[in-house]
Amino acid sequence: MIVDWAVYRDGRRMDRPQQFSDALSAARAVDGFVWVGLYEPTRGEFDRVSGQFGLHPLAVADALKANLRPKLEIYDDALFLVLKPLDYERDTDRVSHDELMVFVGASYVLTVRHGKGSPLEAVRKRLEQDPQTLRKGPTAVMYSIADAVVDHYEDVVSELHLDLEELESQVFSATGGRTRDTAPRIYGFKRQIMEFQRAAEPLAQPLKALTGLGPIGERVPLVSEEARPFFHNVGEHLARVNESVDGLDRLVSDILAAHLAQISVQQNDDMRKISAYAAMAAVPTLIAGIYGMNFDHMPELHWTVSYPLVIAVMALLVAGLYRLFKRRGWM
Repeated sequence: MIVDWAVYRDGRRMDRPQQFSDALSAARAVDGFVWVGLYEPTRGEFDRVSGQFGLHPLAVADALKANLRPKLEIYDDALFLVLKPLDYERDTDRVSHDELMVFVGASYVLTVRHGKGSPLEAVRKRLEQDPQTLRKGPTAVMYSIADAVVDHYEDVVSELHLDLEELESQVFSATGGRTRDTAPRIYGFKRQIMEFQRAAEPLAQPLKALTGLGPIGERVPLVSEEARPFFHNVGEHLARVNESVDGLDRLVSDILAAHLAQISVQQNDDMRKISAYAAMAAVPTLIAGIYGMNFDHMPELHWTVSYPLVIAVMALLVAGLYRLFKRRGWM
């Protein structure tokens, strides 16, 4: 459905026409642009809008799929940018992603969002309070949307840092992180980082192209020399975010390795203890087995003190083994 639409001229929101079908012509008449925002449109709703703006069929199909990687496509004199806004769900400690498509032409901006994590409402309000930026046209809207998405990436990274600190505390605690849920938490955190990287890392190439440094940078229409530094700024911000997430990825890999090492050490300790107890049990078992064979030619069987003497020998041998294992740290 159409969430909002408005015609802008010289950075100011104008009284919009009574009919939506007149929006684009009204914007062109005053040398302005129209900004239309859609939320999870149906095929029929989107066909109604795309027909008026002359959107490319491939871009229309992509906008309806809502399962794309971040990318930039150029169709004649229009741009199609795909973004993936991220959000951090505190209740479940999960990173969730939505999808946001931005169509930009000389006289229009068309945004299509899927999911609830889009920053579009805040971006529109901020731009309407900043006429100097808004009067730069549709490209300024595209830059502001990309900037808002990347800014929120940083908030998500901050939450991931807090989760990582909790993992470190759990793994390197007095119990050594040997609880049942430690490994699942580490793997789950690794999964959240992967979700973040799938949304953020592919965006670097489109931003690079919009600055004129990419392979298609010189052919990007609508992006003036004046606008390119703004996209470069977003790209630099994204690069810092990606570097931070790469650092998190390396740290969680180190934590996982440390956790597995702790488990291995604990298993070795357990095996030493089991071996020590087995050795202590084997000595009296051996002696008892010898005397259990009931040979006639064993004179000590007829001694009065033979039974307590054998028991004493067993106890002394077990005590000696216990002291030896204790000194070596096996018990």
